[in-house]
Amino acid sequence: MNFTKIMLHLPAFVFIIFCILTTVRLFYFSFFFARLAFYKARQKATSQTHAVSVIICARDEAANIVKNLPGALVQDYSTTHEVIVVNDNSFDETKYLLEEIKKEFKQLHVVELTQEAKMIPGKKFPLSIGIKTAKYEIVLLTDADCVPASEHWINSMQAVYDDETEIVLGYGAFHKKNTLLNALIRWETFQSGMQYMSYALAGIPYMGVGRNLSYKKAIFFRHKGFSAHNNIPGGDDDLFIKTAATKTNTKINIDKNSFTLSEPAATWQQWKKQKSRHYTTAKYYKPLHKFLLSLYAMSQFLFYPATVASIIFYSWKLSIIIWSVQFIWQAIVYGKVLKKLDEKTLFPFFLLLEIWMFFYYLLFAPALIKKPKPAWK
Repeated sequence: MNFTKIMLHLPAFVFIIFCILTTVRLFYFSFFFARLAFYKARQKATSQTHAVSVIICARDEAANIVKNLPGALVQDYSTTHEVIVVNDNSFDETKYLLEEIKKEFKQLHVVELTQEAKMIPGKKFPLSIGIKTAKYEIVLLTDADCVPASEHWINSMQAVYDDETEIVLGYGAFHKKNTLLNALIRWETFQSGMQYMSYALAGIPYMGVGRNLSYKKAIFFRHKGFSAHNNIPGGDDDLFIKTAATKTNTKINIDKNSFTLSEPAATWQQWKKQKSRHYTTAKYYKPLHKFLLSLYAMSQFLFYPATVASIIFYSWKLSIIIWSVQFIWQAIVYGKVLKKLDEKTLFPFFLLLEIWMFFYYLLFAPALIKKPKPAWK
């Protein structure tokens, strides 16, 4: 086919690509994300409180211990619980701070690790020790740089459990600040949360976040802990959930009392480093999950360039009508999910933030093929 024929067919080809991408996006927003947008937790006939072990791993986290640990220790939860902090070879004042805090809070238990685990990089070894040390069947995980969004965090997370439930996926948000970087961080976090919670509601859970995750010790030991991926520095949250979660044993929690809050990255370089480290585990997901996540990412990356191309090269009226249908449904779903995840202040800017995702994928795509660094700190 010569150049002239190619140019003659180019407008139709561009329009077809635009229509395919629109269809893909409508599918994701209808089949997956609408589940979360219109989700209402079922009211249980009977309520039961469970003994809970909160587990936090820390390495050189003295400043965060002072700022955040009290939030986990002053929870309004009358049933038996404990807070375990695994101090993983810290060189700062973490050990001495924990000793002082323990004098006031008897539910605090400290595990001191003084040797590095051989051939097990990352946080998995200290987290495994914390889980093995836990007295109670339900463990609730968070990080040292996180603080519960309310004093009802423990109660809200454990309340989701019933006889079938073994895993509860919580939401780990970031503190709100009036900066562009903060808005982009929160938008990416919202996108991630919307996806893993919607997939769980669709019966194909693939990840959780270590900032706010709960499961039973029995399922941890049944799957031999992190042994399936001990050689990978990351994955103590997403790869374990990928291995252990099923459509019947996993639930989500979007009660605002159940959220945790973290301090967002202060610089672009710091955020890029964090996200690049997180994305190194995506290559180990199940084929179905990789396909679905990649297809959605591709639709986000190509949709707006394809929209512009279709308007220019094909029919601006028809292209805008099709785009508008997608936009209205997207706005409805986004609006409801943003409200549920307490990020509604981002809604007025969602179109700009969607366009930003084109540049986001350009920035972070290399992380998918990079070899992960062995340290978790």
